[in-house]
Amino acid sequence: MSDTSLAALADKPVRTYRDYGRPLWRRILMTHEMAIIALLVLVYVVASATVRGFAGTLTIQYLLPDLVPVLLIALPMTLIIITGEIDLSVASTAGLAGVAFGIAHAAGIPIGLAIVVALIVGVAAGAINGFFITVVGLPSLAVTIGTLALFRGLAVGLIGTDRVGGFPEALRDLALDRIPGTPIPNMIVVFVVLAVVFAVVLHFTPVGRGIFAIGLSSEAARFSGVRIERTKFLLFVVSGLVSALAGIYYALKTNISLADNTAGLELNVIAAVLLGGVSIFGGRGALHGVIAGVLLIGLVGSALRLAGLTSDVISIVTGVLLVASVVATSFLAWLRVTRVVPGGKKGSPGPVQ
Repeated sequence: MSDTSLAALADKPVRTYRDYGRPLWRRILMTHEMAIIALLVLVYVVASATVRGFAGTLTIQYLLPDLVPVLLIALPMTLIIITGEIDLSVASTAGLAGVAFGIAHAAGIPIGLAIVVALIVGVAAGAINGFFITVVGLPSLAVTIGTLALFRGLAVGLIGTDRVGGFPEALRDLALDRIPGTPIPNMIVVFVVLAVVFAVVLHFTPVGRGIFAIGLSSEAARFSGVRIERTKFLLFVVSGLVSALAGIYYALKTNISLADNTAGLELNVIAAVLLGGVSIFGGRGALHGVIAGVLLIGLVGSALRLAGLTSDVISIVTGVLLVASVVATSFLAWLRVTRVVPGGKKGSPGPVQ
């Protein structure tokens, strides 16, 4: 290699990972996720001190069962958004699975088999999304907007304006009863198990590294050996499966299967995922931030309702939180890339994270 080439390489800026140049405590504590957790604690403390009836176990007792579907669906949604995709059909999938569960039970099918039928419906719905996105090559936003309407229409066609209920009391108790001695519903145990599985896969396995790589750069991920289409397809299938589980839980919770069960739930899920620090552009996110985001939105809504505010005001506050979170994340990312030096002059782009 010539001296000129060596000099050119020496002058070329080295790309490093800034996170590993900071102390460990800063890498752990100075993150978007920890900021959301701190805000969650602050909201709980302030609401407990200022909102009558908020403090105590009753809030948790009534709040957590309502948050279970959001918590469940937020798990696969996190992985999907990290890859740079999105699934807007999760609520419709949950509703369709709940209707399938109710119809199967009403037809005299054993309850265990009815659950299996509903889960298969969820898997099929996810596979339809995955096929059009990964095989046909259509954008996930367009596909899942279409299947949002399709799956909801199928649910209406199957059950119409009727309702199916009367599920076995033992099964409802298993899903809705609380852990003895606590205000926490049994279903939270299922969520915790799934959360651990998703966290391990995302943060501690080659599959998780591939998911992040896809979100950062599909071309680079492909050159690195990541099977992009297969990974995305499986994520949408898992999303359908978990959405079906949420739909079954919702049907048991309300003791009825309706075509419009879980309508609008997808907006709450996406809002919580983005609030929890997952980048809508892909490549960044952590599950503990998403869980904190779900709990934060739930706590804010509960506190505002107890304070006597209307649902419109609650929606406005939630929207402001979400917009502020996205803007703050983008602003901080911009600061990392373009650092301002004393005197007001822009420095050279910072190292890539």
